[in-house]
Amino acid sequence: MLSIEKKLSLTSDKRLFPIIDKVLNGERLSFEDGITLFNTNDLNTLGILANYVTEKKNGKYAYFVINRQINPTNVCSLECKFCAFATIDKNDPKAYEMSLDEIVEKAGYAVENGASEVHIVGGLHPDWTFENYKSIISVLRKNFPDLHIKAFTAVEIDYLSRLSGKSYKDVLIELKEAGLNSLPGGGAEIFSPKVRRIIAPEKIGWKKYLQIHKTAHRLGIHSTTTMLYGHVESYEDRVDHILKIREAQDETGGFTCFIPLAYQPENNELSVDEHTSGIDDLKTIAVSRLLLDNVPHIKAYWVMIGEKIAQIALNFGADDMDGTVMEEKIAHFAGAKSPTAQQKEKLIRLIKEAGKIPVERDTLYNPIRIYDEQHL
Repeated sequence: MLSIEKKLSLTSDKRLFPIIDKVLNGERLSFEDGITLFNTNDLNTLGILANYVTEKKNGKYAYFVINRQINPTNVCSLECKFCAFATIDKNDPKAYEMSLDEIVEKAGYAVENGASEVHIVGGLHPDWTFENYKSIISVLRKNFPDLHIKAFTAVEIDYLSRLSGKSYKDVLIELKEAGLNSLPGGGAEIFSPKVRRIIAPEKIGWKKYLQIHKTAHRLGIHSTTTMLYGHVESYEDRVDHILKIREAQDETGGFTCFIPLAYQPENNELSVDEHTSGIDDLKTIAVSRLLLDNVPHIKAYWVMIGEKIAQIALNFGADDMDGTVMEEKIAHFAGAKSPTAQQKEKLIRLIKEAGKIPVERDTLYNPIRIYDEQHL
């Protein structure tokens, strides 16, 4: 069997040699290194290098969680051009808003089916108050005391701050006291102000996004973080985005996972009508793993890239496939071709076939069960 050094010495792209040396020596990669990695056509070497880093961090473990996504409403005061999920018109035939009883029912079904987490994101409803949003957390905590509640993106936290007149810190403290455990990473999109003005001009910018997450981290609230790619951004925009996350993680260490999110092109106002390619998906995951040396996990979100590419991505730097999800609306409104839910047994099989060891985890990556060869 060839050593990692021998495998990497066979690269067809000589520009990668200095980067390979840095990675093998444990040195941090630069902006220029990130651009070189995105521009290489040597996908094989890129995968070997990213997988090497992943296995140094997490061995051959690949994680999944039994979870359910709940989207309480799609009525939203923002009009993001890439979004096919939300509507600003409450009378739109596709508009909906869930009652607390409906939310509890969905969470109860998830718990009955082994879920350890609910993931709650939705629209910025113009008629809901801070108390309406907080009551979602408190009613779930009352009914499911052991359930991990991951809820409200930084965009939603900013909205709740404006609704209530409270600071980000005070909003987060109140939500934590109501039962919030962690924040999801949505709303990051691409940090580039130029791109943001095109795809989501009304959404908070990168400084507020990172300020909210760092505030949460300092309160003991962990979070994930994301990047939406494959629309009108450049490689430079992607690398800048990733490195801003790396810098924030250096400050607080509260990001558990980075999630590259592939743009879904249907039913929105952007003039980009192509899904991302499998090559771009794998490159983005691999480059993310190589640049984000301080974020412990990289997710291959099967909902947006499909289960086949997500499976391959487990050898291109990813070590997590998210979870069962059970019901996903946001990506599927925009044309995602993946199933709307995954069964636990299928996730285990996909991970095993990729040559990895499946690990059922909780939200903070504590192992619940390791499916080694004996279990399999």
